[in-house]
Amino acid sequence: MGMLSEILGGLVNGAVGGRGTAQPGGGVRSPILMALLPILLSVLSRRGNQGGGAFGGAAAGGGGLGGLGDLLGRLTQRGYGQQAASWVGTGDNEPLPPGAIDEIFGAQELRQVADQAGISSEEARAGISELLPDIVDHLTPQGTVPEDNALADSVDAYLRRLA
Repeated sequence: MGMLSEILGGLVNGAVGGRGTAQPGGGVRSPILMALLPILLSVLSRRGNQGGGAFGGAAAGGGGLGGLGDLLGRLTQRGYGQQAASWVGTGDNEPLPPGAIDEIFGAQELRQVADQAGISSEEARAGISELLPDIVDHLTPQGTVPEDNALADSVDAYLRRLA
């Protein structure tokens, strides 16, 4: 689970989601981020544009988010290509401006994710905005997007462990 282990390690050790509750030893615990993490990983690990489920409704345009490549394409189409490139690249991650999550995913899909995570739409919006740059950064080591199968297999194994 190489890539996934880095993400989880970053979340636990405070590198991802730095606005959670500080823990002894410098770690961060955020129930919102922890609830969103498996949902986002599942969405980003999809092979091709499969639609359905979280981020799969018409509000996203074109039948739903179909994985990491689709997210990067959607960010670029909506005018956030510079931010997406910073996440994939090896430099600092640029944040998304307020409202970008609504433009990229849509209100219906945010509600689906919020319901799945057991949180409010506002919490989902804030959590997604906080997690996406770091997740994409960790999933694209040395500025390269991983093969669909490598990412999907890693996430599938993690999600099976959660079940």
